[in-house]
Amino acid sequence: MQKSSEEPHYYGGQAVMEGVMMRGKKFYSMAVRKPNGEIAVVTHSIAQKKHPLLKLPIIRGIYAFGSSLSIGMKTLTESAEIATDGEPEEATSRFEQFLQNKLGDKFNDVLIQVSVVFAIAIAVLLFVLLPLWLGSFLYNIFGENQNLLGLFEGFARLTIFLLYVLLISRSKDIKRVFQYHGAEHKTINAYEQNRQNSDLEVDNIQGFSRLHNRCGTSFLLIVMIISIFVFTFVRTPDLPLRLISRLVLIPVVAGLSYEVIRWAGRSKSRLVKAVSFPGLCLQHLTTKEPDAEQMEVAAVALKTVLQKELEQMEEPEETSSKEEREQLAKLYEPPKNNKS
Repeated sequence: MQKSSEEPHYYGGQAVMEGVMMRGKKFYSMAVRKPNGEIAVVTHSIAQKKHPLLKLPIIRGIYAFGSSLSIGMKTLTESAEIATDGEPEEATSRFEQFLQNKLGDKFNDVLIQVSVVFAIAIAVLLFVLLPLWLGSFLYNIFGENQNLLGLFEGFARLTIFLLYVLLISRSKDIKRVFQYHGAEHKTINAYEQNRQNSDLEVDNIQGFSRLHNRCGTSFLLIVMIISIFVFTFVRTPDLPLRLISRLVLIPVVAGLSYEVIRWAGRSKSRLVKAVSFPGLCLQHLTTKEPDAEQMEVAAVALKTVLQKELEQMEEPEETSSKEEREQLAKLYEPPKNNKS
């Protein structure tokens, strides 16, 4: 029997406003709980990387990071609209009315792009500029010892990140997002650990862990750790040059971190467990135990994207193996009581 020459795809996702997005190989589906209790489901295709260079180590990580950031911001915006559907709308400001009149149907796309730029700016401010600024006060102490200065900057960045996660985890609004985050992990774990007969029902999902090796939280922690080593080798006493070097090397750090997460998700060695342990510990903050309704939403999102992937595999030009199609077919059951 002929098998697909491609590596098996590992499904993932993220928590959104009152819902979960699940990402497949060629599609991603988002399920959101509406105020009336119904589950709205939205599915989009994913732009495929066609150039061979985009499949090379590190480069594929840079591409995946950019793609995930773009899809993540889009789904957050879209889920916020669905989650508030039917609720009283706030008065639109004159500036918003002006933009809507000028941009028309492109208003939401522009809003997403602005949100991405704003999010990147905040991240650069907190995790690049602030550590550099703190390190500049110790330049006279460390003098020409650039290694110590780089280590201090790296640990300052890591400390800021951990404090940031700790602070937002105390927010009541964020807690619900973290519950959906836990629901996403439980559902993915149920799918990956019992592919042959798991029907992705809430009762089956409940018993699985809310922690996962390929979590974005673990990815960000690994980014912080790898940046300590990478940035330490950039030795220049000039503050503007240090800033530029940090910004230029961010994609490289993201690419290296992606390879670590990819490796951690495919191996169960003791070394992987040791590398994954700090990220799994941090997930105790960024995930919370979900309730049955939240797990139902996560299951609907994964079932929908699995069905879409199955339909794609059944097309004549697809070369996926019969085993892959059978696995997806066994797992899929059409979502109940939801509105597309």
